[in-house]
Amino acid sequence: MTIGPDARAISPAPGTASSAADCPLSAAPRPAPLLPEILHPSQVAALAPPQLEQLAAEIRALLVGTVSRTGGHLAPSLGVVELTLALLSVFNPARDKLIWDVGHQTYAYKLLTGRQDRFPSLRRLGGLSGFPNRDESPFDHFGTGHASTSISAALGLAVARDLAGEDHHVLAVIGDGSLAAGLAFEGMNQAGAIAKRFIVVLNDNEMSISKNVGALSLFMSRNLSARWVRKAKRELEALLSGIPGIGGDLLEIARRSKHSFKNFFTPGMLFEALRFNYIGAVDGHSIPELQKALRLAAAQDRPVLIHVLTRKGKGYGPAESNPARFHGVGRFDPASGAPRPDGGALTYTRAMGDALCALAARDPRIVAITAAMPEGAGLREFSARFPDRFFDVGICEAHAVTFAAGLATRGLRPFLCIYSTFLQRAYDQIVHDVCLQRLPVIFCLDRAGLVGEDGATHQGAFDLAYLRHIPQITLFAPRDEAELQRGLATGLSLGSPFALRYPRGAGEGAALPEDLLSEPPLPVGQGEFLLRGDGSLAVLALGSMTAPALAAARDLATGGISPATVCDARWVKPLPLDNLKEIAATHDKILLLEEGCLSGGFSSAVLEYLADAGLLRAKRVERLGLPDAFVEHGPVPELRARLGLDRAGIAAKMREML
Repeated sequence: MTIGPDARAISPAPGTASSAADCPLSAAPRPAPLLPEILHPSQVAALAPPQLEQLAAEIRALLVGTVSRTGGHLAPSLGVVELTLALLSVFNPARDKLIWDVGHQTYAYKLLTGRQDRFPSLRRLGGLSGFPNRDESPFDHFGTGHASTSISAALGLAVARDLAGEDHHVLAVIGDGSLAAGLAFEGMNQAGAIAKRFIVVLNDNEMSISKNVGALSLFMSRNLSARWVRKAKRELEALLSGIPGIGGDLLEIARRSKHSFKNFFTPGMLFEALRFNYIGAVDGHSIPELQKALRLAAAQDRPVLIHVLTRKGKGYGPAESNPARFHGVGRFDPASGAPRPDGGALTYTRAMGDALCALAARDPRIVAITAAMPEGAGLREFSARFPDRFFDVGICEAHAVTFAAGLATRGLRPFLCIYSTFLQRAYDQIVHDVCLQRLPVIFCLDRAGLVGEDGATHQGAFDLAYLRHIPQITLFAPRDEAELQRGLATGLSLGSPFALRYPRGAGEGAALPEDLLSEPPLPVGQGEFLLRGDGSLAVLALGSMTAPALAAARDLATGGISPATVCDARWVKPLPLDNLKEIAATHDKILLLEEGCLSGGFSSAVLEYLADAGLLRAKRVERLGLPDAFVEHGPVPELRARLGLDRAGIAAKMREML
């Protein structure tokens, strides 16, 4: 069933749980709902085919209704509803181990594994995670959030099973975008070599977040199952079977042979070369076909790959027509698919993309690189205006960094636009391929700091700590979107490794530079005093913490408390030493603020400098930042409030110190 954009939504009463009625549905009479009766995944196996089809429609309705209010990864989960039902009807997740790569497609799985009652809390503080979480459910056998880990993890589970003398199935469900990453092939390489019994389900929807790219994607193309291929296959089978006496035997040999028609014209030749039995391609929205393929795979005693063809966003018209936007979507109107207006200023991501286009229009050396996220990283306009200078390398972050380094050796100025949490995957390449050779690669770290509902795997907590100790890199954190744009131009002017980190969401509404190239570069290693106090307390804030620190200081001054000095640090490497010396000479109390991990981050660098310079004597120094813990999911304002990083929390700390 397809839920079209012209349907109407039925909203639940306030305080009630989501139900299948939350989504646009036909007014035709329907049988009694099945989904509320599924309290354990084992019940799925007892359902008849018509009931499974009904259940798939109910799940899609509930997904659209819930995600329209909470936001989340809608299109990926809609695309695997039938696959989820087939998996649970053939395998038992209480015994068999099922691992979902990335995990943003697991909403249906959560509904069917005992979490329906909590589903309205999806991605909310204290509620269900948007990804598999071993602490959340015994049916989540491996925690995921980043791509391409499932095959390696599943192989580990399969080896552990055999060492323990156990006998259960292990499955990894991985998308074709994730399969392009090196880690996935490393796992398959070992799996084929040691020939352990486990199953890889390849969910091929030709997309990760955006349209997949690269030679592997072309190889996996649907053209391989196009009409001419199917016709040629049928004609060959008819020809062989028509040979008197031996036709049937020849046809069977052709079907079994590694050099058969199927393997010549499909990706089976690739997976067979890796010593996987290949089954496919299977219609990912036909539950009977999926069940048949899964049962065939379960009977094998070696690695098996099932190639499943699905449609991202299946069953909801707006998501089918625009799967990239509905990959990770905010609140929207379920009837039309239109986003709910949030208002606010220009986003940091958009400010970065606009500025990069402006710079590239004047400087032909500039190229832009992303790792499968042109929309999320703000490069959609750049890719349209400068297609020959735009490169989407797929989910291959380590390759992206070294590729950028290679470009830089030939005089180009590569801007690698990537989420903070994903750049973690390329640490060695930053050290060895960029910084060691002092190559002018500019790292644009989006989603730095708290990102909210995507949770622990996506919070940009560690970039300050994992970058600041690397020699020959400059590290900048703008306080608003105007400084972000000037920071891009400054990084371009340096001719050495440069990284700037900026938060998710709307900026501060700052006036943007009219002509970036006519603006002077920002002075490297020099902060800016925004408010001068009476010497009682100095607040040194970095990046996203500057605006709430300034607001908190003004609140206290309005309330009759001694005004504090507020300084925008801007730079993590090199530190704003002149500002630090002045603060240390004139203030006995110092508050350091950062939206990054306190362990090894910006405030650690400041303390190290003050201690080494002998400037800490008789000083009271307090720090606010992210704790030595993985921060859970929830709206960013709520997380900041809980951690004392909002205006009220900073004011409370300042009041305590004063």
